[in-house]
Amino acid sequence: MHNRILRRQFIRFLVSLTAVTVTATACGSQSGTETGSSTSGGQATSQQKVGVVLGTGGENDKSFNEYTLKGAREGAQAAGLEFSYVSPSSNSDFEKNIETQISEGANLIVSVGFQMGDATAAMAKKYPDVKFVIIDYAYDAKDGVDPYQGDLKNVTSLLFAEDQAGYLAGVLAACVSETGKIATVSGMEIPPVVRFVTGFQSGAKSVNPNIVTFNQYIPDFGDPATGKSVGQNFISQGADVVFGVGGNTGNGGLVAAKEAGKKAIGVDVDQYLSYPEVKDALITSAVKNIDVATANAVKEFAAGQLKPGIQQATIATGGVGLAPYHEWDSKISQECKAQVTQATDALKANPQLTGAK
Repeated sequence: MHNRILRRQFIRFLVSLTAVTVTATACGSQSGTETGSSTSGGQATSQQKVGVVLGTGGENDKSFNEYTLKGAREGAQAAGLEFSYVSPSSNSDFEKNIETQISEGANLIVSVGFQMGDATAAMAKKYPDVKFVIIDYAYDAKDGVDPYQGDLKNVTSLLFAEDQAGYLAGVLAACVSETGKIATVSGMEIPPVVRFVTGFQSGAKSVNPNIVTFNQYIPDFGDPATGKSVGQNFISQGADVVFGVGGNTGNGGLVAAKEAGKKAIGVDVDQYLSYPEVKDALITSAVKNIDVATANAVKEFAAGQLKPGIQQATIATGGVGLAPYHEWDSKISQECKAQVTQATDALKANPQLTGAK
């Protein structure tokens, strides 16, 4: 009798333990599961769940992954949806992690960046009843067929006009530079990064046609050591403003600027807030309102209003721009501030000024 009671207690313990255990995902990946708080008028049902699959930079990259996760979480909580996420340890985990999220009940998958483009498309085709939102990646038409009206009609791409934010950053950099030399420490040579760099250089040259613009692409978004080395090299050649354009790799360039007493410009989010270690050097950041765009997409999904295709944030829509100058506000001249304002108006009238394709 005593043994039977012990067995029952042990079984109850195992059941309760299982109930609070976060479901395991791919080996080496970080994950979490949360339940949103229901709100009045919310569209959530017991079947609705948001599953986020981040890029390989990690959930605390102070950039894209972190703010996508923030926005998705806030959107899910506002709509009362269940929410989970996973941060893969390698590119080979992407499809497996998406499939795991779907098997655990996710009807909306949010994926981050170009590295997940192929995996997201493959899973979207395999699971046509699941909705997908991919951040910063668009699918091209093939043979004149719009993929969002074909086999990717369950996919929404959230894009940002990086070239416009980069252009404003370039205008400011050229105006505050004392050496006439500025630099970009860039991540992988992919369209969003190239647009940032192209816009930055075009904006700078609109202020000073003779300005020297250094740039180097580094084939990794998680290599701050190389980013710092590249930044130090540019500084040794006279660059006095460094724009970090590449996640943690670009962050290395910001560190190089801070340690050398030079000016720095952050990227994607207001890095004065997200990366306070370098805030003294940051004159601004070229921002994409990633968290806001992601949260809105999740809310649209919950309301049954998420449409396939491309949603692009621009300066005109308030989706991109420059972060506040923070501690540099009193140090940046009114002339430079005015040039940024004029450039903003010019871009709204003619987005082609950036020279990006």
